[in-house]
Amino acid sequence: MDLSQNSAAGYWSTFRGCLKIAYHEKMLKENVNDFLESISGTSSRREYLTLEEVRQLANTPCDVPDLKNASLFSCLTGLRISDILALDWSNIVKAQDGGWCIRIRTEKTDTEATLPLTDEAYKLCGKRSTGPVFKNLKRYNTHAPLKEWVEAAGITKHITFHCFRHTFATLQVNEGTDIYTVSHLLTHANVGTTQIYADIVDKSMRDAVERIKINDGAKPKGKNKKTDETKDK
Repeated sequence: MDLSQNSAAGYWSTFRGCLKIAYHEKMLKENVNDFLESISGTSSRREYLTLEEVRQLANTPCDVPDLKNASLFSCLTGLRISDILALDWSNIVKAQDGGWCIRIRTEKTDTEATLPLTDEAYKLCGKRSTGPVFKNLKRYNTHAPLKEWVEAAGITKHITFHCFRHTFATLQVNEGTDIYTVSHLLTHANVGTTQIYADIVDKSMRDAVERIKINDGAKPKGKNKKTDETKDK
């Protein structure tokens, strides 16, 4: 079976991690990793939605209401699907400033975080109750039903649920939120992981290229042939 460069890099990294553990636990006499080369991954494109496309989705009916609410919730919070599926009403509490916040331990990075929650995001959770917030959201709902909903909204991009997390990060950077704050909101262990979103929509780069314009709106110099002919008459 052929593997992509990134898949091969991921599997190889996991294998080397097991070797490292085995060495530290004295199951191996020497660190085999010293004799192995790493496999570098390649930069993959992170698909995301524009704010206008998010609004298109919000105005488009979805056969699975909890899928729609959870997707828009992810666009407003940046939470991964694993953390949204595990989100319990007990995780949503009042913050010291009077607003709402989420207290979670992320599944992927095992990081404890307290994240602010906007009133708009809180309303997407529905009526306050106990147990899971999005009770009818299942992983299988994030495939075919999601694809149908996105297509119904007239969006032609290949959108997976994880793209909503990319959307949150990209929109935040685009609106001027500094990269360190975005990194904390995404619960990234390393700000370098977050930097890719800044590279996607680096406003300073766009401002730089916009400074050079060939057509400045000024009228072209030289005689106007039609005008000259009129004067001759």
